[in-house]
Amino acid sequence: MSSHFMPLDARIYIAGHRGLVGSAIHRGLTAQGYTNILTRTRTELDLLDHEAVAKFFADEKPEYVFLAAAKVGGILANNTYPADFIRDNLTIQTNIIESSRDVDVTRLLFLGSSCIYPKMAPQPMPETCLLTGPLEPTNRPYALAKIAGIEMCWSYNRQYGTKYLAAMPTNLYGPGDNFDLKNSHVLPALIRKTAEAKAAGAKDITVWGTGTPRRELLYSDDLAEACIFLMNLDETKFGSLMNEDGPPLINIGTGEDVTIRELAEVVSKVLGFEGELVFDTTKPDGTPRKLMDVTRLHDLGWHHKVGLEEGIGRTWELAKTFL
Repeated sequence: MSSHFMPLDARIYIAGHRGLVGSAIHRGLTAQGYTNILTRTRTELDLLDHEAVAKFFADEKPEYVFLAAAKVGGILANNTYPADFIRDNLTIQTNIIESSRDVDVTRLLFLGSSCIYPKMAPQPMPETCLLTGPLEPTNRPYALAKIAGIEMCWSYNRQYGTKYLAAMPTNLYGPGDNFDLKNSHVLPALIRKTAEAKAAGAKDITVWGTGTPRRELLYSDDLAEACIFLMNLDETKFGSLMNEDGPPLINIGTGEDVTIRELAEVVSKVLGFEGELVFDTTKPDGTPRKLMDVTRLHDLGWHHKVGLEEGIGRTWELAKTFL
């Protein structure tokens, strides 16, 4: 771990501390000995309320901000409520970024998503491919809100001299994931499907598509460690991510991917399911590949630690209780 640029008693606000990302950042900060972490539940602070957010910042004066709060959902939710996704995400991030400037927050980390990159981006996807082609239509409102957040960080840095960095994680999984079969992502859906098949003594499980698309997966606690690592970079290294030539943007991922078939095989192994995998090729495959180029992050000295089998094992241990 790098030396602490953020003092252990610094006032650190995590927006969205109950989500998959925010809860992992909270665990990570606590594990590293941070003692002054500010959190508010949705009922305590409505991030859509500009005046409430401004008052919270004025009262609490956080020095560092992890902006992990967002309205998120799967393809179905994105298609059903596109207005909610663009409006709520634009509002949340605008309120927090503006209030951070008001109280001179030292550093802010804005969490985005790999869906900001063009649908047909080169693989692996470098930060420089932002805005070089059309987006995936199913989550365009969400992606555009996140792109606006990146542009806000860059604009504020240029106009106000702030130090706001945007980090784009790859596909995440881990404690607190969403296991709802209707709107969960591929890995929690596979875990749930496999657990139910094993419990029922089923001979096989059906996996959507051909099994050939490739996915990169990062354990949420690894993402948290990367975020804390970035916020603790010395002035020179942190400043190098704020250059005038492009947005203050960095990818967070493993730089490795697996096929959906390989992923399903690892889940079966971890859960001890010995049945067959059946691929329903009438169902859509989705994007053929979404791999992050993590050269920028690796050059700074950070690499992921938790392998896929270990991460799925940890996720399953915690999920068992409610599946």
